[in-house]
Amino acid sequence: MIINVKKKSDCYEYEVTDQSVYLNRRQFIQTSSIAALALGSSSVLTAKEIGNDLSIPNSLSVSFNNILETPYGQSEKVAPFDVASTYNNFYEFGYGKGDPAKKAALLKTDPWNIVVEGEADVIGTFALEDIIKENQLEERIYRLRCVEAWSMVIPWVGVSLATVLKKFKPNSKAKYVYFETLYDPEQMPGQRGGNIEWPYREGLRIDEAMNELAFLAVGMYGSVLPNQNGAPIRLVVPWKYGFKSIKSIVKIRFVEEMPDTTWNMLAPQEYGFYANVNPGVDHPRWTQKQERRLPGGILFPNVIDTQMFNGYQDEVADLYSGMSLVKNY
Repeated sequence: MIINVKKKSDCYEYEVTDQSVYLNRRQFIQTSSIAALALGSSSVLTAKEIGNDLSIPNSLSVSFNNILETPYGQSEKVAPFDVASTYNNFYEFGYGKGDPAKKAALLKTDPWNIVVEGEADVIGTFALEDIIKENQLEERIYRLRCVEAWSMVIPWVGVSLATVLKKFKPNSKAKYVYFETLYDPEQMPGQRGGNIEWPYREGLRIDEAMNELAFLAVGMYGSVLPNQNGAPIRLVVPWKYGFKSIKSIVKIRFVEEMPDTTWNMLAPQEYGFYANVNPGVDHPRWTQKQERRLPGGILFPNVIDTQMFNGYQDEVADLYSGMSLVKNY
């Protein structure tokens, strides 16, 4: 007799999107991308609507030929592509939610190199395709919960973070993994001012980075990442607030001490290093007990209760056994 135990990260029937709707949407995006490549066009229909280029770089085209569907989030109600690609926090391109979609088209993402440093046996500068090509791309549908108390569900395409990090053979001194975003004010106008100390920095404890859920995304909705969503490669850590999922990564460093991270440096009383989604710990200026699931409107804001670890407690709660998640917020 087989008994299926429902995980807290699984969704309920009322959250399910009709499969034909989702598959038709994904097929449209994939078909449009292929057609754009065949015609030599620099953009597809949805890309034109948001002013961005979604053609797949030649360096990643082979990887996108075969994307493995996984069980992650198969019953989730996915946000429409035009919502996920036009409502973003990416302060390198401005502070408005629509600024990244308007200003990120200038970002050149091919070729793209990532520097690997620190406490590991394999270090150096690596082309993105060399990091990705040995792994079959997977689609994982994850909830994204912003610290600002809005959320959406996105089908990411990428590879397990643990699989990539293990290739660099971190040694016993590697207790944390540090990530850094591209610093280029010419391409990223938001870096020309503001209170943030650029480049954007983030980090994870090594066991968090090796957790099964941690993910490096190079695409979404079956195609390449739009620039405003963190192209060409970004971190996705679904049990943490969205600002932990650093975008446009150019550096990975294995370190022994907890690294400085951008929002913790800027406002440590508001943004801790761990930043786990926790409805029991409010932000100093607003509650975290509920969230607005996008899309939604003024009359129907689609407010839902926030779940501990964003609903992924079965997969990650053991990482924090014995820790105070109020002190370690």
